[in-house]
Parts: sequence; structure tokens; C-alpha cells
Amino acid sequence: MREPVNRTILLLDIERFSRRDDVVQAVLRRTLNGIVDRTLEAAGVEATQQYREDRGDGLIVLLSGDVAKTVLLRSLLTTTPELLHEHNLIASDSAQMRLRVVLAVGEVAHDPHAGTTGGLVGHDLNQACRLLDADVLRSALAERGDEHCVLAVSAPVYEGVVRHGHRGVRPEFFRPTDATVKDGVLSAWIHQGAAPARTPAPDTAVAAPVTVPAPVSATAAPASRPAGDPEPAPAETGAPAPAGGPSERSAGAVFHFHGAPVIHGSFVGGDQTGVSGGEVRGDVVLGGTRTEHGPTNGSRS
Repeated sequence: MREPVNRTILLLDIERFSRRDDVVQAVLRRTLNGIVDRTLEAAGVEATQQYREDRGDGLIVLLSGDVAKTVLLRSLLTTTPELLHEHNLIASDSAQMRLRVVLAVGEVAHDPHAGTTGGLVGHDLNQACRLLDADVLRSALAERGDEHCVLAVSAPVYEGVVRHGHRGVRPEFFRPTDATVKDGVLSAWIHQGAAPARTPAPDTAVAAPVTVPAPVSATAAPASRPAGDPEPAPAETGAPAPAGGPSERSAGAVFHFHGAPVIHGSFVGGDQTGVSGGEVRGDVVLGGTRTEHGPTNGSRS
């Protein structure tokens, strides 16, 4: 047996593989190998940096220690789901593929024998395989009906890589879990697959003050007056203006509009001349000062 060396352990398993017929299983195995090829290519992994074993419904992939785990994680979180989405978009219902994925690290030895394949030996590899088959990971994938895969990382991968928040690897997207296996309990971290729910920030914007003015009445002259009729007396605002001279008087309350006013009810400030169903002629004063002129030569200006 060769000496054990530290390896990055990547395990993948196809959900409900044994329920498919032989033809579909063959298609899924070819598709899985193609997805792993492109995922590792996106992570910059060379053929000489990897070792693979076919497990029928999945793959064991061992990577050399000079492969950056941060780069591999980014590829598993982006490239792998995209490739699965592309496959499932055009595949029939019987050929849909979803994956459980485990990323771990540990010491692994290779003990090959003539005429046989395989021969991997190592406690860390055994534990990673048990995590891949654990009920907690199967349930996590089953609960995500609209996602194509679920990724779990071992505690050493989380502590050594994930929790430090490297680019594209968000620790807040991973939740801790305990996986019960036949020889005990394994600590692991499962990627949530989406951003954690966040409570919307309260709306602290202060609306601009709006002054709601009361209705403003219009002051109007009579519609018509027969020739020779005397000038009507000024309204109840003071002494009459001298003949022929201007007079100024307050037009009543002054209203200032800010924005678009909304007027409800009824309020009158100052003088009011009621008009109902008629026509208004003359000046309409909304505020400020109104100047009136006395009669000149028996007529109104």
C-alpha cells in the first residue's frame, strides 16, 4: 500500500438513480461525468491533478493538495448548478438529474491490485462517504424541489476555508448540521442554496410637510347692471372709497399652497360672494391685497 497523502475529497451521487431503467442510468452516468469534467475545468484542475472512481450512481474524485479549495468551491456553487439546469431543461421527466455533493479533506492511500480497479483506503474518505449517504443530506435535497443539487462540506473544510469569507464563498449561506451515521455523529455544514431571508429595513424617509388649505372663495362682480343704477355699496369692510380714487382693503385670509392641495369640507376666510350655477366675471382674488377703483364718469372700470 502506498503512503497516505492529503487529498481534497469530492463526492457526487445521483438522486433516485436505482429507480431508473438501464438506458436512463447510462445516460445519467455519461451526463454526470461531463458535468464533473466542466466543473473541474472551470476550477482550473488539470487531468494530472485528479483521480476518479466510478461508483455507478456517483463518482469519487480525489484532487491534489495544490488545487485551491476556494476556486473549487466557487465552481461547485455556480458551474455545477448551471450545468444541471441546462440538462434538466431539455431532459425528459425520467432523465431528470439532481445531485448530492460532499466536499471534504483528509488522508487517503491508494492500494491498487492487478486486475482490479479502485483500492482507496482512508478513514476520512469513509466518513465523507457516510456523510454523502446520510439522511440529513438526502432530506435537504428532497426539500428543495426547485433546485438541482445540495452541497455539504466537512467541518475541516468549513473551518479552514468557508468561514473566512473568501470571494464567492459566503459563510452565512451555510448552516451547521449533525449527520447521524452508523458509527456516530458527523459535524457538517450544508449550503442553503440561496441567500438567507432578511427582514426589510423600516422606511425611515420623512415625507415633506403638506399644508392642506381651506377652500378659497372667489369675489365676483354682478353679471350685469342696468345703465344708471347706482354703484353698489362696498362690502362690510370699512368706509366707502372716495369717488374716483382707488382704495385698498384686505382680501381676507391669505392661503399658501405647498404641493398639490387636497381640500375637504368648507371654510371661508375673508369676504365671500356666493355663486351657484352662474358665471363668474371679474377678478378672482386668492390672497394678498385687492385694489378697487371708484366710479369714473358714472361707469365701472
